Amino acid sequence: MSNASPAVVNESSYLTLHYRLAIAGGADLITTFNGTPATLLLGQGQLAPFLEQRLLGLPEGAHETFALSAQEAFGDRNPELIQPVSKATLEENSVPDADYKVGELIEFNAPKGGRFAGVLLEMRDDSALFDFNHPLAGQALQFEVKLISVL
Repeated sequence: MSNASPAVVNESSYLTLHYRLAIAGGADLITTFNGTPATLLLGQGQLAPFLEQRLLGLPEGAHETFALSAQEAFGDRNPELIQPVSKATLEENSVPDADYKVGELIEFNAPKGGRFAGVLLEMRDDSALFDFNHPLAGQALQFEVKLISVL
């Protein structure tokens, strides 16, 4: 019998785990607990940085649940991120002749490079009103993790 202590998660750990992200007190957003566990390498953007931070220092075999305030998760909603985009700009930088619906998350190229993603709030005669906040901004979340292996 070995007296070796379990491996502990660090910034470059390779993990096999089950995890669940849910709205606090509500529905699951994603879960692996009903299927195949996830395998990922920390620091590669496979999990949001605020989720990776919760894993650091946990030993192999740990099963933890974390409550995350909106500020700890995707931040508070920012009213300044609700912006109009001209229809001309939208048409030049998105799928040609797309039939967008209010409530859809739409990705399009930024006029000077990069990409935007926002929820369409309203289609106007000459512009479209978008909410560029993360869809989960302003919401408290719950993160549950069960570490199967840590390398």
